[in-house]
Amino acid sequence: MNDMIIRTENAAKSYTTGTVTTHALRGVTLGIPPGSFTCIVGPSGHGKSTLMHLIGGLDRPSEGSVFLDGCEISTLDNSNMAKLRAQKIGFVFQFFNLLQSLTAAENVEIAMMLAGIPEKEQASRALKLLALVGLAEKADAKPSQLSGGQQQRVAIARALANDPAILLMDEPTGNLDSAAEGEILAILRSLHAVGKTIVIVTHNDEIAKTAENIIRVMDGRVLS
Repeated sequence: MNDMIIRTENAAKSYTTGTVTTHALRGVTLGIPPGSFTCIVGPSGHGKSTLMHLIGGLDRPSEGSVFLDGCEISTLDNSNMAKLRAQKIGFVFQFFNLLQSLTAAENVEIAMMLAGIPEKEQASRALKLLALVGLAEKADAKPSQLSGGQQQRVAIARALANDPAILLMDEPTGNLDSAAEGEILAILRSLHAVGKTIVIVTHNDEIAKTAENIIRVMDGRVLS
């Protein structure tokens, strides 16, 4: 599995509150090929989001190892972990997480600033990314002026700000109607077609049907 862009070896995650220990993940070993479209599916509360947080470097395993593009990220300090995330990964979450006081373009630009992209490039690049997701005409709109589907498209443009090799998405269509969901799926298919590695945590059967790989999680374990 050394050719995998994402890899875990016996990764486990436990949380202890007082005398109670919760095992969110139990000894997960998996590999995700570069340029693939993968869905992580399973019931709520069984470890899907925990797994995404581990492979995205947002959390660390209690046991085992996590590798990203050949680097063991589970041993990195916080500073180097943040740098690697900024270089390699774009995140999209269910609730958009846009800054309400900023325009669509500014929400994308701020991600570029955090990624260290030169200021003189930020505005034009933000417009190109908004055009990519079909929102060029909404660049000056604030989130409150956008529909849920439009806000999620801004979130995808923001996730692409650093041109990451990997997009990690947690229920990206969970709050959207069927029309907006179809728009997001079309964008994901186009990103996959140009070589992005896409990993989605989802309950959505329509998204899962489009995946090349399906990782089923139950009781903190990978079933397939």
